[in-house]
Amino acid sequence: MTVNITAIKTASDGVWQGDNPLDYAFPLLIIQTTLVLAVGRSLAFLLKPLRQPKVIAEIVGGILLGPSALGRNQEYMHRIFPRWSSPILESVASIGLLFFLFLVGLELDLSSIRRSGKRAFAIAAAGISLPFIFGIGVAFVLRKTIDGADKVGYAQYLVFMGVALSITAFPVLARILAELKLLTTRVGETAMAAAAFNDIVAWILLALAVALAGNGDEGGPHKSPLVSVWVLLSGVAFVIFMMVVIRPAMNWVAHRCSPEHDTVDEVYICLTLATVMVSGFITDLIGIHSIFGAFIFGLTIPKGNFAEKLIERIEDFVSGLLLPLYFASSGLKTDVTKISGGKAWGLLAMVITAACGGKIFGTFVVAVMCMIPVREALTLGLLMNTKGLVELIVLNIGKEKKVLNDEVFAILVLMALFTTFITTPAVMAVYKPARSSGGRRSSSGKKYDLRVLACVHGPGNISSLINLIESTRSVNKTRLKLYVLHLVELTERSSSIVMVQRVRKNGLPFVSRFNYTARAFHERVAVAFRAYGQMGQVVVRTTTAVSALPTMHEDICHVAKEKGVPMIILPFHKRWIKTEGPDVIENVGHGWRGVNQRVLNKAECTVAILVDRGLGDESQQNGSDTTVAQKVCVMFFGGPDDRACLELGGRMVEHPAVNVTVLRFVEEKRAEHDGVGLKPAPSKGRDKYTFSTTVIHPEKEKESDEKVMDEFLRKWEGMVEYKENSGNDIVESILRIGKSGEYDLIVVGKARCPTAMVARLGDRQPEHAELGPVGDLLASSNHGVVSSVLVIQQHDKIVSEESPSQNEEAANEV
Repeated sequence: MTVNITAIKTASDGVWQGDNPLDYAFPLLIIQTTLVLAVGRSLAFLLKPLRQPKVIAEIVGGILLGPSALGRNQEYMHRIFPRWSSPILESVASIGLLFFLFLVGLELDLSSIRRSGKRAFAIAAAGISLPFIFGIGVAFVLRKTIDGADKVGYAQYLVFMGVALSITAFPVLARILAELKLLTTRVGETAMAAAAFNDIVAWILLALAVALAGNGDEGGPHKSPLVSVWVLLSGVAFVIFMMVVIRPAMNWVAHRCSPEHDTVDEVYICLTLATVMVSGFITDLIGIHSIFGAFIFGLTIPKGNFAEKLIERIEDFVSGLLLPLYFASSGLKTDVTKISGGKAWGLLAMVITAACGGKIFGTFVVAVMCMIPVREALTLGLLMNTKGLVELIVLNIGKEKKVLNDEVFAILVLMALFTTFITTPAVMAVYKPARSSGGRRSSSGKKYDLRVLACVHGPGNISSLINLIESTRSVNKTRLKLYVLHLVELTERSSSIVMVQRVRKNGLPFVSRFNYTARAFHERVAVAFRAYGQMGQVVVRTTTAVSALPTMHEDICHVAKEKGVPMIILPFHKRWIKTEGPDVIENVGHGWRGVNQRVLNKAECTVAILVDRGLGDESQQNGSDTTVAQKVCVMFFGGPDDRACLELGGRMVEHPAVNVTVLRFVEEKRAEHDGVGLKPAPSKGRDKYTFSTTVIHPEKEKESDEKVMDEFLRKWEGMVEYKENSGNDIVESILRIGKSGEYDLIVVGKARCPTAMVARLGDRQPEHAELGPVGDLLASSNHGVVSSVLVIQQHDKIVSEESPSQNEEAANEV
C-alpha cells in the first residue's frame, strides 16, 4: 500500500472516534520505542550470565525485530514498522546517536592518549593497519563474488571495508574490561590507550570514506574528484576551528561552572547542547556525517566538573532510550536471509577470519616485540578485536551512502556481533590477572605502626572517617598509613568508568599518591584529605574501585590483602544527618548492604562497620585540627570480637582528646555454658544472625577474656573509666546508653562466638543481621539511639566459618 507521508498526522483523535493510533506518527513511535526497549532489556537479562555487554543484546534485538525474524510476518511489518514510519524512527534515533557520539568525545581524554607512550601507539597502529590491509583484500573478493557490489567506485568501497574490519569499539571495550576487572591491570591500561588511538584514527578514516563516497549509487550524476578534496579540506578546517576557537571558549565555560561556583548555570548547559546540534549540522553541510561534528565538539570540552555534569544530565536519556532505537533501525535494515547458500556463508566465514586474524595477529606480534608476555599479548589481541556500536555506525553510513548492499551489510553486521560476543569468554579463558599478595607487606609493616583501609561512598563519609581514624592514634607515636578506597558502582552507564581513564594508576587498583587535579573524588573530599594528610606522620593513599556491587567485595578484599592492612573500615549503608528537627536518614541502598555482608564473610583481616550518626561533624570546620574531645564507650561481653574492641579501645586511650569508658556486662548468675541459648528467628525467610560453627570451650574463652581485661586495666590504670553492668535486662541497659547521648561513639563486637547473655538476643528478629545482636540493637532506627556505633569482627580462621542459627541443637554446639 502506497502512503503519502505528508498526509500522516502526528496524533490520533482516539479509538472512540474511530481512529487507529497505529496509523498516526506519535502513537506508533511510542509503541515502537516500548517494543524495542522491552526486547533489548529482556535479551540483556538473558545474556547477563554470559557476561556480554548490553550492546550485543541491543543489536540482536534489532535484528529479531527486523526482516530476519519477526519481520517475515508481513502483517506485523505493515502494522508495527510500516515504511512511512522509518524516517521518523531514524530521525529520533539519529538524535540519540548524535548525543551519544558527543558523550564518546566527552569521555575520551586526549591528554591520556598523549601520555600513554610508544607501546600503546605501536599496538594501535598494528591493530589498525593489518586488518585494514585484510579488509582491502576482502573488498576485492566481495566485489568479484556478490552481485551489485562492483557498481560502487573502488576507492570508497576499499576504505569502507578497511574501516569496518579495523575498528575497535572504545566504549564497548571499556565496559568489557570493567566487567572482567581488568581496567587496572597492565593489559587493561594498554588496551584502553590503544583503543583510544584506534578510535581517533577510525573517525578520521570514516570521515575520509564519507568524503570519498558521496552517493555511491552509480545512477547519480558523475562527481568531480575535486568534490572529495573540498570535503576533506572543509573537514580539516572545521577541526582546526573547533580546537583553536571553540576549545578555549569551552575552557572558560568549564571554569565558570567549576565547584568554586555553587551551581552550574543552566544557560551554559543549554548552549552546550545546542552547540552539539549545530556542530552536527555543519559537518552534514560539509558532506561529512553529522556525528563527526558532535564527536569533535565533545573532544573540545575539558574533562572535569562541567563534563561530568553534562554526562549526568543526558547519558541516561540518550543511552537508555534513544540509542536502542538506533539499533532497532539498524536491525530493520539487516536481513540475514540475504546470506543464503554455501557461497554466502563461506564469505561470512572469510570476513570473520580476516577481521579476527588481522586484529589479533597484528596486535599480538607487535605486543610481543614490545616485550609483553605471550599470554598478555594474546589477551590484548582479543580485546582489541571488540566491535559493537561504532562498527554499526560505520556500516549504517555505508548503507546510507549505498556503498554496501543488503547482503554485504548483513555479513558485516554478523561479523561485528560474532567478534564482540567471543571477546569476554575468550579473554576469561586466556588471561587470569596475577593476584599475588607480594612481598610488600613486611616492609610496610616495619615502617608504619598502623595501616588501615577505609572505604567511602562519597563526601558524606569523610568527616566521620577522619575523626575515627585520628582517634585511634597517639599524636606523638603512631605512624599511620591510611588507604582510602572510594567505592564507585559500575552501572550500565558508561560514565561510571570515566575516572578510570583519568586517574593515573600506580598499582592495583589505582593506588596512587593523591592527585588533587584528578576528579576521582569530589572537591570536598580532596580538601578534607589534603588537610588531614598534611598532619605529621599520616600518609594518605587514595584508591578507587569501579565495580558492579555483586563483585565490589572482591576489590576491597584484594586491596586489603595486597597492602597487608590489619583492618578494613566500611561505612554502614545508612547515615544519620543532623538537622534542626529530627535526624534525616540517608540510605545509599540495599546493594551496598550486600557489599558489607560479603566483605564480612570473605575478608582475611579484621572488619569494622561504622554506623555514623554525626561523628566528627564539628571537626570539619577547623582545617588541620581534625579532632574534638570525644567520649568513647567500649561495651565488653566477652569473646574474640569483643577482645578486638578492647584492643582498639587501647589505641584510643593514647589520644589526649579521647576519653574511653569500658563497660563490662556481667551476669549475677552465670549460665552453665557461655555459648548456648541461640534459638531460631521467629519468622522464616528473613535475615538471621550468623554465629561461628566452631566448637568453643567456654572456660578457655572466659579465661582469655579475664586475662585480656586484666592486662588492659593494668596498662591503662587511671586513664580509663571502668564500669560493670550486672542487670538482667541487657536490652534496656544497652539502649539506655545509646539514647543518653553521653558517648559520641560506642564500640561493640559482632559476637560471632557469643556469651549466653548475648546469645539470648538471638531470639529477636534482626533488622541488620550483619551487625550481630548488640550492633543491630544500637543501629536500629526505631529505638532513638543518638550515638555513632562501630561494630568489629575480628579475623580468626578458627571462627571464620559462620551459619545462621537454625535450631536448638545447632545453637548448643556453638
